[in-house]
Amino acid sequence: MTPLLGLHHVTALAGDAQANLDYYRNIAGMRLIKRTVNYDDPAQHHFYYADREALLGSVLTFFPWGHAREARKGTGQAVAVAFMGPAASSVAVRFGQSVSQAADPDGMTLETIAQNGSQHRLHSVTLSVADLENAEKALGELLQLQRVGQEDNRVRYAVGPDQFLDLLHHPGVEPGKMAAGSIHHVALRVGSEDSLNEWRTRLVASGLRVTPIKDRNYFHSIYFRPRGLTLFELATESPGFTIDEPADELGTRLCLPHWLEPHRAEIEGRLTPVQI
Repeated sequence: MTPLLGLHHVTALAGDAQANLDYYRNIAGMRLIKRTVNYDDPAQHHFYYADREALLGSVLTFFPWGHAREARKGTGQAVAVAFMGPAASSVAVRFGQSVSQAADPDGMTLETIAQNGSQHRLHSVTLSVADLENAEKALGELLQLQRVGQEDNRVRYAVGPDQFLDLLHHPGVEPGKMAAGSIHHVALRVGSEDSLNEWRTRLVASGLRVTPIKDRNYFHSIYFRPRGLTLFELATESPGFTIDEPADELGTRLCLPHWLEPHRAEIEGRLTPVQI
């Protein structure tokens, strides 16, 4: 099997679209690299943030949901996203590195790992699991990731150079409830369409329900959910984010895929207005 190359992006749910934009651009200091819509629900924004170079492996995306339902963190979910960044006041030391925490306007946990490297590059995602043995089989045997350490109830798997998935064992904790502030899925990176097809064949053969390959305009991908874990996506590296905007103009306009472009006026009329 062609190995997975690292984290591609993480997608979460937000509440208010403007509050999400203001926080991630002005406070978190990330770059808005793409303003588009949820292709499965075009009345909903889809914001992509990344580091200054818009590199894969730094991308955090949001669907501003707008629903008032309260999220509940629990098992079967990704519960925290960690980025590399400059040293900050540490709340913990994890695998020898200082970790600080913050929460975005919807309560999603954001962590900063004091480590040299590109600021805002994704470092790790924490997955809360009730059945650790099953989760380790999914990461180690199914996804062929390498187990690289354990501290207390946290087990770490490497997914590409200096990027990780952490399993946080929470036996007896009830499953989480999805709402604004929840992480919707974690996307892992594959190098090509051939690799994506190879992985899909493997996952289907394992008995998992796997979506057909979906055209997400900037990449092609599949989705699947191992038992007791979050929703995963495997996504290709190409075509990339510059297919419809130059690199120096990313995020400056509403971008629609070709199959939605004929409906632009209707879509723009239904989207919640935002100030960029």
